[in-house]
Amino acid sequence: MKKFLIALLFAPVMAFAAGAALHLDKWPGSVSDKAALQNGAKLFVNYCLSCHSASYMRYKNLMDLGLTEAQVKDNLMFAGEKIGDLMTVAARYDEQKKWFGATPPDLTIVARARGDAGAPKAGADWLYTYLRTFYRDDARPTGWNNVAFAAVGMPHVLWELQGTQVMNHETHKLELAVPGKMSPAEYDKAVSDLVGFMVWMGEPQQEYRQTLGIFVLLFLAVLFVVAYALKKEYWKDIH
Repeated sequence: MKKFLIALLFAPVMAFAAGAALHLDKWPGSVSDKAALQNGAKLFVNYCLSCHSASYMRYKNLMDLGLTEAQVKDNLMFAGEKIGDLMTVAARYDEQKKWFGATPPDLTIVARARGDAGAPKAGADWLYTYLRTFYRDDARPTGWNNVAFAAVGMPHVLWELQGTQVMNHETHKLELAVPGKMSPAEYDKAVSDLVGFMVWMGEPQQEYRQTLGIFVLLFLAVLFVVAYALKKEYWKDIH
């Protein structure tokens, strides 16, 4: 039973590994771009948070993106939440499972879950590819399918922005059949911002950690020089 539960826990990761042949477009964003992260947060609360929770984040954490408390309340909170509340959804899990066939996963650490230790940016690349490869498929209950996630249960919530893509079964490539509110370049930038926000949510202190790591390595390098000089001075009479 224990082995079964462990296998069930890591099933999404193993499924991702099994689909490693999929070409992933490289995510062009960065967690250093605060303006992009702010736009990603806006897209997230408008298009994702109605079904997907981010229950390990609080609204007040969004102030770390350079927003004031008033900006968070006025632009990113719509249902009477308090600034210290967790970013959860009102829909019940059993209802969502009935609607979509599966409960929409929490997205707080989705970027990290889709990556791996050897390639931490793979999660961002997967999300960037996934959100740009929805296409119409009348055989699916929602009317949508996805190149990166075949037989996906999630509808294309960003279709108004991207437009409607269809699969050309001769070339096996996606074609834009109906344009959306954004041009392809604008939509790619919006998706990049949204993915950036989800990458940031997975580890809000990652930029600080990376900067601190550089200073630690520099300190150790200087300490090595001092320690080596001290060692030579201490042992010179013996050698």
